[in-house]
Amino acid sequence: MFQNIKSRVESLNWESIQQALDDQGFAKVSQLLTKDECEQLIQLYHEEELYRTTINMQRYRFGSGEYKYFTYPLPDMIQSLRESFYPELAKTANRWLGYLKKPEQYPAELQDFIKRCEEHEQTRPTPLILKYEEGGFNCLHQDLYGDVFFPFQVVFILNQRDEHYTGGESLLVEQIPRAQSRGHVITLDQGSALIFPTNERPALGKKGYYKNKVRHGVSTITSGERFGLGIIFHDSK
Repeated sequence: MFQNIKSRVESLNWESIQQALDDQGFAKVSQLLTKDECEQLIQLYHEEELYRTTINMQRYRFGSGEYKYFTYPLPDMIQSLRESFYPELAKTANRWLGYLKKPEQYPAELQDFIKRCEEHEQTRPTPLILKYEEGGFNCLHQDLYGDVFFPFQVVFILNQRDEHYTGGESLLVEQIPRAQSRGHVITLDQGSALIFPTNERPALGKKGYYKNKVRHGVSTITSGERFGLGIIFHDSK
């Protein structure tokens, strides 16, 4: 089950991904997971012992849908995705700090970053599976969870748009200083992923780099069910 995730992630065209992150603040990764892997992940949704908590989004006015946070130890597939994506994204995170004339602060390996979370009493894992039914949506938000947070996260789509569901596009909205906000609407196929900022991104202006706040969400599901897997790298208080 879930073979060679590390090698698949390492073999991605990271030069192109890094360029997309710099240019537009987000990047798409095409079909990293197989159909069978996606279906097996969807099946995990029903194994309650894997989760530390379940959130009814409507109850908290986050939207309409449900998501579940995994507990430690994470399933092998999810742990592998978390560990494999982190090193390249840490390079980007430190490069972005350089653009803003700030010192590097993200270690090269995930376990060292998790130790930093522990030092700030952030010990609860944050990878999650999300389920939306017809009429479901996710309001624009940020996933920060404490004083320590990693500046990127990755979301995978686990079933196929226009076959299992319609609607449900990924939404990113940039708050541009002294200007109106800019929106991005992103569609993903089954097994594909979106890398996007957790909090903000540097944007190049006439006088150097400035920071755009970024929030993310999901548009309304117009039919069917949509499943997603969120890989968040920092832990929660």
